[in-house]
Amino acid sequence: MAKTGAEEDVDERILDVEVEQEMETSFLEYAYSVIYSRALPDARDGLKPVQRRILYTMDDMGIRPDKPHVKCARVVGQVMGVLHPHGDSAIYDALVRIGQPWAQRLTLVDGHGNFGSLDSGPAAMRYTECRMAPAALAMTAGLDEDVVDFRPNYDGKESEPVVLPAAFPNLLVNGAAGIAVGMATNMAPHNLIEVVGACKHLLHHPDATTDDLMRFVPGPDLPTGGKIIGLDGIRDAYAQGRGAFKIRATTRIEQVTPRRKGIVVTELPYLIGPEKIMEQIKTLSEKKTITGVADMKDLTDLAHGTRLVIEIKNGINPDLLLEQLFKHTKLEDSFSINAVALVDGQPRTLGLKELVQVYLGHRLEVTMRRTQFQLAKARDRLHLVEGLLIAILDIDDIIAIIRSSDDAAQARERLIEAFDLTEVQATYILDMQLRRLTKLSRIELETERDALAARIADLEAIVGDHSRLVAVVSDDLDRVAHEFGTPRRTVLLSDSGVSPATAALAKGPIEVPDGPCWVFLSSAGLVARMDTAEPPPPDGPRAAHDCLVSAVATLTRADIGVLTSRGRIVRLGAIELPAIPPTSTAVNLQGGVPLKELVVLEAGERPLALTTLSETTYGWALGTKRGVVKRTNPEIVGKDAWEVIRLDDGDEVVGAVELRDDSPDLVFIASDSSLLRFPAAKVRPQGRSGGGMAGIGLAPGTSVVFFGAVAPDDSEVVTVAGSSRALPGTDAGTVKVTAFELYPGKGRATGGVRSHRFLKGVDTLLAAWAGPAPAVAAAASGAPIQLPTPDSRRDGSGTPAGQPIAALGTRAVS
Repeated sequence: MAKTGAEEDVDERILDVEVEQEMETSFLEYAYSVIYSRALPDARDGLKPVQRRILYTMDDMGIRPDKPHVKCARVVGQVMGVLHPHGDSAIYDALVRIGQPWAQRLTLVDGHGNFGSLDSGPAAMRYTECRMAPAALAMTAGLDEDVVDFRPNYDGKESEPVVLPAAFPNLLVNGAAGIAVGMATNMAPHNLIEVVGACKHLLHHPDATTDDLMRFVPGPDLPTGGKIIGLDGIRDAYAQGRGAFKIRATTRIEQVTPRRKGIVVTELPYLIGPEKIMEQIKTLSEKKTITGVADMKDLTDLAHGTRLVIEIKNGINPDLLLEQLFKHTKLEDSFSINAVALVDGQPRTLGLKELVQVYLGHRLEVTMRRTQFQLAKARDRLHLVEGLLIAILDIDDIIAIIRSSDDAAQARERLIEAFDLTEVQATYILDMQLRRLTKLSRIELETERDALAARIADLEAIVGDHSRLVAVVSDDLDRVAHEFGTPRRTVLLSDSGVSPATAALAKGPIEVPDGPCWVFLSSAGLVARMDTAEPPPPDGPRAAHDCLVSAVATLTRADIGVLTSRGRIVRLGAIELPAIPPTSTAVNLQGGVPLKELVVLEAGERPLALTTLSETTYGWALGTKRGVVKRTNPEIVGKDAWEVIRLDDGDEVVGAVELRDDSPDLVFIASDSSLLRFPAAKVRPQGRSGGGMAGIGLAPGTSVVFFGAVAPDDSEVVTVAGSSRALPGTDAGTVKVTAFELYPGKGRATGGVRSHRFLKGVDTLLAAWAGPAPAVAAAASGAPIQLPTPDSRRDGSGTPAGQPIAALGTRAVS
């Protein structure tokens, strides 16, 4: 069957091609497109094509920092329709990234709306708005002065710049990341001020080495801060274009709650979000790889920045847990530098010096072209001004020539012949308004002529002298650094600073061992734990809150009890208390926390003393405001709190103490200054439900001010007397210190002996205390108050106190 003409034409258009050859050709074309048109930045302006097109389009649309934001969808549509026909999602992703402050050291887009976070993407482009950031103007400045070449867009109907002028080295400042075919780039951000310093140094010292430039650029400066550990990888990257370094989060250990310490993360590694860290810690905790985390909270906000709080379980060493977190999570991350960029259209791996050289070469060319453009403009303007000055001098003749001419062409020719003008000058004279040809205009034109002549001379000097050109580039860099430069955010460390012993311990158990410790309660109500078997000596410098009310020796993982004014014992774990470092001087509880934040107390209930919870003790002795004394059996109840005395209505416990034996004396001091001491052995122990027995005989209208157990040897009595009519905390009164041995013992339920003689205007004891020397006093603020020297008279009147005394106690720990 014969073929038709159409079929013959189809056969003629079919070509036989080898599959291998077609695949090779197609792959190379695809690879070329990805490398040059999508993935790799230009080493001159540090931008990928889509980023360059975004900034150029926004500049062309006039969406500058002084103008309102516009919808991102509008910008994306314009870029896609005119310059970048590769899909709106790629354009929008690129636009968002150069506007994210955690991804860019110097943002180029000012975003409005949800531009995403480290853990989530941005809102759709129809919801967000944008405009050029101030730094973007420095990238596009001079495009209208023929400083760079332009090329046709994809359909040949428009044009776009081949590269932006880039007033600062954007590739080093903001870094870059991209995956091409067979190659990739990954560059870290740097500090603008440091990079400008390196550029200026290389401008004036072309033979400078990489080490010379590293004096200005010691390492990357990441927008999220953090700490870079190890500098060898950075040196390799700057020398060869390839290297790696580690980034650690910025952390500190705080008392995040009264019961727990925590790791507070304020800066994270580059491009790592808090949600990712929390997810990793949760997974590790479920697998039992890490066992010390009690809770996590992400308190990050725009006002305070990153704040990730990792609460630590009681009994866990915070430093060792932190080392484990660095090892197993992205709190420590690695960054690999692969400095690949396009140079003269070819992908190259560049070190620090090469990167700076390429940028400076571009900037010198941009500045030269700008200068030549401005020079040509200035010469053209000077040419016109000179013509105008001729016209003003012969204005009458010029007007006569114009009026007598048949048309503009004839007038132009006659002006050129009559006044030796150029065609450009003659045309400009014909087009100008007559009002310009006044005496005032002549003065202005002469001034402009002189200014243009000076301007032309200066521009010609820049064009003809390379050193002048270098100075202009250096000044431009200085202005950019001054306008956009910020202090360094990332700390550079040669190593992690962790001792080998700590690093080794981090591989094993991190729980605090169950060892001996001391627990202290201060006059200000602070409580803390000191992990030591030996109590600190009483000597040493005095500090705020060093007036000890109670101290007990226990074990780190044991429970202790808090004896309260309601006659209760409240259970408290020693491991829950903040640990203060062991000291060879006086105990300072400023590192403690208020006890009321650790235990639940009823309204008006006060902590009086601490006690161990051991059935080997002799029980507890309690004294009430109405003079009742009770010695309890050592009954330990499996509850968080229980009563140890039955109180009558209106009565409360004023003093409580744990008895380690029955040898101490129990001491009552009443408001009328009566002091009664009697052996603890004279008080029969009772059960928890007992209401006690008579301890001291009180006169009508008096009450107990102090109750305690005192060892007869090396003890002191402090009494503070004042007026009962004064407002509480306002009367300093008189204070007296007396040796305890001066007070004779008497029988239980008697009246005791006088401990302080009242003078005129003094009718009560404001405070009293008896216990081991040395006695100390504290004001309401916790500041120490100097006590007088001991008085040899047990019933003396005392000496005036310098200020009101709020608490009495001791620095001695027995």
